[in-house]
Amino acid sequence: MLELEDLQHFLISRPPAFAARYEFLSFRQPESGRKWLSGILNKVGVAKHVGSHTPDSRWVTVAFTWNGLRALGLNEEALATFPGEFRQGMAARAEILGTTGANHPEHWMGELASSDLHAIVVLFARNAVERERCKAEHRQYLSICPGVEILSSLDLEAIPPFDYVHEHFGYRDRLSQPAIEGTGDEPGPGSGPPIKPGEFFLGYPDESGSQPALPQPEVLSRNGSYLAYLRLEEHVGAFRAFLREQGNTPEGQELIAAKLMGRWRSGAPLTLAPQRDDPALGADMQRTNNFNYGTMDPYGYGCPLGSHIRRMNPRDTASNMQQHRMIRRGGTYGPALPEGAPEDGIGRGIAAFVGCASLVRQFEFAMNVWTNDPTFHQLGNERDPFVGTQDGTFDLTIPKRPIRQKIKGLPAFTTVRGGAYFFLPGISALRYLTTLSSSSQQSESRNCDAKGCLR
Repeated sequence: MLELEDLQHFLISRPPAFAARYEFLSFRQPESGRKWLSGILNKVGVAKHVGSHTPDSRWVTVAFTWNGLRALGLNEEALATFPGEFRQGMAARAEILGTTGANHPEHWMGELASSDLHAIVVLFARNAVERERCKAEHRQYLSICPGVEILSSLDLEAIPPFDYVHEHFGYRDRLSQPAIEGTGDEPGPGSGPPIKPGEFFLGYPDESGSQPALPQPEVLSRNGSYLAYLRLEEHVGAFRAFLREQGNTPEGQELIAAKLMGRWRSGAPLTLAPQRDDPALGADMQRTNNFNYGTMDPYGYGCPLGSHIRRMNPRDTASNMQQHRMIRRGGTYGPALPEGAPEDGIGRGIAAFVGCASLVRQFEFAMNVWTNDPTFHQLGNERDPFVGTQDGTFDLTIPKRPIRQKIKGLPAFTTVRGGAYFFLPGISALRYLTTLSSSSQQSESRNCDAKGCLR
C-alpha cells in the first residue's frame, strides 16, 4: 500500500490551482537551509489530503538537488549512495539528453546550471492574486531566515480560455497520464493497466517485480521521487508562420498542426479522427485515449510515426512501455500571444516536471531515444517536432497515398531555457533533513516556525 500520509502531493494529484510560483533557492550555510525547511515543513502538501483543502500556501512542494542535500549537511557517505545521473545534475548530461546548440546549458536562464542551485519551492494558488499573497508571505519568511537566497523565480498562470487546459500553441493538454497502482485511480480506456508504484516512488516494487536498492539512509529516500525539470520556451509566432507556409487554407494549416502533434488542437487523436477534427472526441476522456498504433495505424497514415505523441508514448509499438512511463506536472508561463500578432520577444512556454523513480530508465531514455534519435521507428532523419532539438536540418514524414509528404528542414518551435534534477523527499525525509543540525540549530528552527511566517 502506498504510504499516502508520507508522500508529497505533487505526483499524486494536481491541486485545483490556476497559478503557481517556482522559486529556485540557494543555501549559503547548512543551518540556514535547515532553518528554512523546518519553518515551511507544515505547509508542504501531503498526498493523503489531496483535494481536501483550498490551494494556498499549504500546497507548497519542496525538492532538492544533490548539491542541495549536501548544502543541508547530508554526509558524503550518504550522498554517494544516490545514482550517478542525479549526482551529476541535468546540465552535465546535455549530450545524453540532446540539449545542444541553442538548448545547451550555457544558454540557460536563472542560474539553473549552477552548483549553487540547491532547492525549488513551488507555491500553488487559486489565481494570480492568491499567488501574489503566497509570494509576499514567503518573502517575509525569507527575511527572518538569512542565508537562504532566491537565485531566480518563475510565475506561472493558466492562459485563456479557462474551460480546458492548453498550452501556448493551442493544443489541449493533460490528456494522457498513467494511473498508479495503490492510489485508487482507474485508468481510462486505452491507457493500459495501473503501473506499479515503484516506477515513481522509491521503496516499492516496480514493473520488473524488483525493489531497487534505496539511497541511504532509508528514511531519507523512501517515498521519494526524482524530478526532471525543464523550462521550454515556445516560439508561437514562428509556429504560426510555419503553418501558414505549409497550408494554403485554415483547414490545411490545422491538418499540419495535427500531424506535428499527433492530435488535433482539440485533443482528438489522428488515429481515431484522421480526416477532420472532432472536438467532442478530444474532450471525452473515455474515448480520446482508446486507441493503439500496432493494429489501428501501423504505418502512420493517421498519426505520423514521428509525431510528438507517437514518440513520447509509442503505446503498443514499443517494448517494456510500463517501465518507461512518467508523470508530468507543470504549467504555462508568460502571456498568450494574440492571434495574428507577430513574435513579440516576450518569453512564454511550459515549465514542466517529469516524475519518476529512475532518471536514466525513464526521463533520459525518453529524451535520448524517443525524442532526439533521428532513426526512431527507422525514420532516418527526424526528431520530435516540439521537444526534440531542432536546428533546421531534420524533417517530418507524413505518410500519404499515393505519395508521402516530407517537410524538410523543420524549424525549432521550442528552446530549452533551463533544467535541473531534483529529489522530491517524503514527509518523514523532510523532517529527517531538519534533524541534521545540532540541538541549538534545531531550537533556532523551531523558533522560526513559531513566528508563523506562512499562515
